[in-house]
Amino acid sequence: MTRIRQDDLITSIADALQFISIYHPPDFIQAMHQAYEREASPAARDAIAQILINSRMCAEGKRPVCQDTGIVVVFIKIGMDIQWDAELSLEDMINAGVRRAYLHPDNPLRASIVSDPDGARRNTGDNTPAVIHTELVPGNRVDVTVAAKGGGSENKARFAILNPSDSIVDWVLKQVPTMGAGWCPPGILGLGIGGSAEKAMLLAKESLMDPIDIQALQARGASNRAEELRLELYTKVNALGIGAQGLGGLTTVLDVKVRDYPTHAASKPVALIPNCAATRHAHFVLDGSGPARLEPPPLSAWPEITWDAGATSRRVQLEGLTKADIATWQPGETLLLNGRILTGRDAAHKRIAELLSRGEPLPEGLDFRGRFIYYVGPVDPVRDEVVGPAGPTTATRMDKFTDMMLEQTGLLGMIGKAERGPAAIASIRRHGAAYLIATGGAAYLVSKAIRAARVVAFADMGMEAVYEFEVVDMPVTVAVDARGQSVHETGPATWREHIAAIPVVIA
Repeated sequence: MTRIRQDDLITSIADALQFISIYHPPDFIQAMHQAYEREASPAARDAIAQILINSRMCAEGKRPVCQDTGIVVVFIKIGMDIQWDAELSLEDMINAGVRRAYLHPDNPLRASIVSDPDGARRNTGDNTPAVIHTELVPGNRVDVTVAAKGGGSENKARFAILNPSDSIVDWVLKQVPTMGAGWCPPGILGLGIGGSAEKAMLLAKESLMDPIDIQALQARGASNRAEELRLELYTKVNALGIGAQGLGGLTTVLDVKVRDYPTHAASKPVALIPNCAATRHAHFVLDGSGPARLEPPPLSAWPEITWDAGATSRRVQLEGLTKADIATWQPGETLLLNGRILTGRDAAHKRIAELLSRGEPLPEGLDFRGRFIYYVGPVDPVRDEVVGPAGPTTATRMDKFTDMMLEQTGLLGMIGKAERGPAAIASIRRHGAAYLIATGGAAYLVSKAIRAARVVAFADMGMEAVYEFEVVDMPVTVAVDARGQSVHETGPATWREHIAAIPVVIA
């Protein structure tokens, strides 16, 4: 009988989580490169280039591809002929591996998990607990798939119970535009069909662990309904023109995955879950011979891509910036920011709102007048870094605070990722402000523009604290200008028309 040792599972979980924080799967790199090669939208092509360059930099520097190092999801299949040599429960062993990975001194990963989710929302400090799905199967091995799922993509999950006669294609094509760009396309869509409500969601999540193979499927043709659905949705979702980072372009999805399960005759449960440009998952098997070993992809797996924003970009000095200066910025224009910016995410905005509502001053040294705020929760620095990977978070979560910040704090503008909602855009227009975006999925690349960092306020909130960054040539795109024009509205609309005229490009 195969004996699986406790520390072999703990070590393997920890090593796998470190591994996927650093290395994209080779199939994802290849698919992104193919998308880059065929992309005709300059803005989308630029975003994909940054993602690929960031990916290679992380492989070389052994640092996370995204500042959001995810909620850990583990699918574990346990052979019924094994014996555990362990004192801890299965859940405790897995969480011990998570803890070891996220507190690794050479590559600390951001702790993003909060307990008491509808109350105090206290950070657990080590990213535990994981979400664990366990299955007992025949055999004498332990089969494990480990994933780290970012909040931006997880927040865009959708579920419905359709009527048996309803079209899944129509439902998906209705849902995807409502997901916006917060899931950092281009990525992968996972679709779960059938079973019950919870089974459909699980099927969708599991499907995201499958390799990217849509081109091979196109070449050989569909052999069942699930494969027909994959091909149809791949073409029709890309025809929406959403594109990389929602800027408009030819590639919104790199693949569509479908898993199904028998269901009740009166039901058609369907779940849709996207995977972002920080696709992170790994598979390993324990057979009693020791911990798993994962081999990094060779650097030759990454394409040689160079990126220089300087030639066509406007350098902006943030000190002394005025609303008159901001009014000259054009939608879609690339800016290189220089100077000091403040940071803040959901928790910081909530605390600021509470202070202002009570008529209390902001903490000493926290002054937003004439400043930009960057929506980011960075990874802790190591070695000679001033800050770890520091990519943008989804800006729509801060929409309800936007008018307060612009009206009451003297803030000039904001930096994040994805689109803004109608109320936030109206506030930006009313105050003559601007909303800029950095590329989601390029966190390590963005961090190289940050030359100094210090905590200014709310240190008790960990990665949600307010920092001051000093940046040099930080690349951003004008997403909403002072007149309220949004590239997340104009870009996809333009490219939807282009794609309709050249359907062969995405076939």
